[in-house]
Amino acid sequence: MTTVRVLLADDHTLVRAGLRKLLESIPGMEVVGEAGDGQQLLEMVEKLQPQVVLMDIAMPGLNGLEATGRLVKAWPSIRVLILSMHQNAEYVRQALRQGAVAYLLKDAAPMELEWALAAVLRGETYLSPAVSKGVVSDYVHRLRSEEQPADALTPRQREVLQLIAEGQSTKEIARRLDLSVKTVETHRTQLMKQLDIHEVAGLVRYAIREGLVSATE
Repeated sequence: MTTVRVLLADDHTLVRAGLRKLLESIPGMEVVGEAGDGQQLLEMVEKLQPQVVLMDIAMPGLNGLEATGRLVKAWPSIRVLILSMHQNAEYVRQALRQGAVAYLLKDAAPMELEWALAAVLRGETYLSPAVSKGVVSDYVHRLRSEEQPADALTPRQREVLQLIAEGQSTKEIARRLDLSVKTVETHRTQLMKQLDIHEVAGLVRYAIREGLVSATE
């Protein structure tokens, strides 16, 4: 039997320990490493050469969604399975958009992880039944709406939006992105106009829906 190399990414040590034990009970699975955040994961991938990555969403520094996008772009053969507490269809949609091939909830039955692994290793996509219905409903809703997707934003607009949603002030954003305060204000004005959202609280809600930040952060 061919061994499948798995890398774990979750900022909770006990969660990683539980996942390692579960994975090692599945024939053919080998946990080759553990990362506590997205940036550490990306640094470990080239050395450890995993075939599968189990990724949490809410991690410090570089969150799981952004890490997934970078990982899949650099190593398209790696299968990324998102394992999250978030059932919201927006998170699922964003994960799939970034290149994940499976989305499981952390309260899923242990057997479901084995099913998901088997599916993605066959080249399929797997969604927990608890979230698949919401994804279909969300997709139908979006077909009927004119909501502006975050993909239509420039990379700089996404950066500014994420920092606004994280509660950073205009001056803090300017300092962090090495921009002038006026430029940041211009980006914010353009965001509000483009998204047809005219107050900061609305931008925060939008960023959460699009998975740019976690509602628990």
